[in-house]
Amino acid sequence: MTDRTPSERADVCVIGAGPAGALVAHTLARQGHDVVVLEAGERFEFEDRKRRMERAIRPGDDDRSVWNMGGPRDAYTSTGERFYPLNRARVKGVGGSTLHWQGMVMRLHESDFDAWPISYDDLRPYYARAESQLGVAGADDNPFAPPREEPFPLPSFRPSHSDSIFADACESLGVATHSVPNARNSEPHDGRSECVGYGTCKPVCPSGAKYSADVHVRKAEAEGARVIDRAAVQRLEHDDAGKRIEAAVYVAPDDENGGTGSVEHRQEAREFVLAGGGVEIPRLLLLSKSTRYPDGLANASGAVGRYFMDHLYAGMGGRIDRRTRQHRVGFITSECHQFYEDPARGTKGIPAADDIEFDRLKLEFSNYAGPTPVGLALGGNEWGDDLLSTIREEYGNSVGMGALAGQKPRKGNRIALDSGTTDDHGNPVPRIHWRVDERTNATLRRANEIQRAILDELGAKVTWRVGPENTGPAFHHMGTTRMGTDPKASVVNARLRTHDLQNCTIASSSVFVTSGAMNPTLTIAALSLKAADHVHERL
Repeated sequence: MTDRTPSERADVCVIGAGPAGALVAHTLARQGHDVVVLEAGERFEFEDRKRRMERAIRPGDDDRSVWNMGGPRDAYTSTGERFYPLNRARVKGVGGSTLHWQGMVMRLHESDFDAWPISYDDLRPYYARAESQLGVAGADDNPFAPPREEPFPLPSFRPSHSDSIFADACESLGVATHSVPNARNSEPHDGRSECVGYGTCKPVCPSGAKYSADVHVRKAEAEGARVIDRAAVQRLEHDDAGKRIEAAVYVAPDDENGGTGSVEHRQEAREFVLAGGGVEIPRLLLLSKSTRYPDGLANASGAVGRYFMDHLYAGMGGRIDRRTRQHRVGFITSECHQFYEDPARGTKGIPAADDIEFDRLKLEFSNYAGPTPVGLALGGNEWGDDLLSTIREEYGNSVGMGALAGQKPRKGNRIALDSGTTDDHGNPVPRIHWRVDERTNATLRRANEIQRAILDELGAKVTWRVGPENTGPAFHHMGTTRMGTDPKASVVNARLRTHDLQNCTIASSSVFVTSGAMNPTLTIAALSLKAADHVHERL
C-alpha cells in the first residue's frame, strides 16, 4: 500500500515532479533538507516504456493516450483567436513533460535577457551545471551561440544523412549549419545507455538514453526526499499575516480503503517551491484566493496568468530525386541560428527583408520528414506488389525543415479560471486565451521564405507548408508568473521568490520575461538550480 499521507516535518514542499521540481528536490535533499514532492500525476514504471512505444506507433493512439492524458483531471478550455491544444503539450506524472519531449537544449542568447532582471552572466554558471546534470551531448561549432567556457559533458551526435544534403545547399546560399545540443546520451552516461536509435523519441524513449526528470526524482529519493504521486494540490493556505504559505492542501487516493475514493491532506513546510509548469502554477495561485487575497496568491500585481507565450512553428518540405534515409533518426541533429537575432538579414543567396520587425527565429533541419513505410501501408488502399511499389516510390526521398518563432509578451494572452467547467475535484479548469500577433506572423513568413530558398536550391518539389495561416504552438508554456524588480508589474523577483510571500519560490518557464526562440528546458533547469540555491540560503 502506498503511503500518501503528509510528512510530519518538511523543510521544503515542492509541487510538481517535472524537470524543475526534480532538480530542486535533488539539490535541496542532497544539502540535507527534508523535502516532500507532491505530483498530481502517477509514477510510470520504466519497464513499461517499450509497451508505451508500441502503443504510440499503433493507429488510433496518440501522445495523450500513451501517457494517460485526458479526461476530467486534465480538462481545460481555450478562447481567443486560436485554439490551444493543451493536452498535447504536457504529461502529468513523475518526470513531467520530459517523458515525451524531443530533448533539444540550448542556452538563450545574451540579448534575450535585456528585459529580464538577471543577465546571461548571472545564469551562465547555472547553465553549465544544468548541462552537467542533464548530460548534454554537444559541440562548440555554433558561431552564433552565446559564450561558454566549459565543454559539453558528452560528445555531439553526428549529422544525419539528410543533414549533409541540406548542408551542401546551405553552403551555396551562404547559410550556416551546426550541431544541436541534445539531452540524450551519445555514449553511456550516468548509469544509462547511449542512444540506440529507436527513433520514437517523441513520445517515448524506451532505452532511457534521452533524459527525463524521473532520473533526478530517483536521485532525490536516494538522498532522502519523499515523492508522493497522485497528490493533486487543490490550494495553498497562508498564515494570518498573509506573509507566508503554511500548507499545501492536496487530494490523494484513499489508500487505507484500497484506493477507492479520495482523501484530503494538508502538507506543511517552511518553504514552498511551485514547479508545476506555466499553466498549472498560475491556476493554483488563482485557486488559492482568500479573504486577504481575493484575486489569488502572489497576485498583487495582477500579473499571475498574464503574458502567456509560446513558440510558433513554421515548416516546409517535399521530395527530391535522391535518397534521404528519412526516419533513421528520431531527433534533430542540425540547425541554423544565423537568423536568430536578425531574421531580416540576407545572405549571398537569400535577399534581406527590409523595413520589417521580426521576433526571434531559429531554423531546424528535419531528418524524419515524410511518411513512414508503416504509415503508407496503413493509409493506402493497395495490397501486395502494388503496395510495395507505392512504398518504394513514396518513401525515402522526403526532406523537411522546421522553424521556431518567438512571441512577444502580451498582457491579453493569459491563463485564467473557467468557473463554468470543473475538473474531477470540482475546481475551475484553466482557460487559455491566446492569439498570435502580426509581428509573429511576419516572422513565420520570413521563416518560410528562407526554407523555400533552401528547398529550391535542393531542387525539391515542395508538397507541404506550415505558415502563419496554419501554424501551431511548439508547446513551450512561458511567461505566466513573470520575473521583475517591480512588485506592481511582476510576480517573482530575481531570486525566483514571489514578491508577496516570503517562503514561496517559483521554478518554471512561467517566470520567463521574454520567450526567445530556443527550446526552454535548459533555461528552466538553470533557473531551478538557481532557485534551489536561494531556498537553501534561506533555510
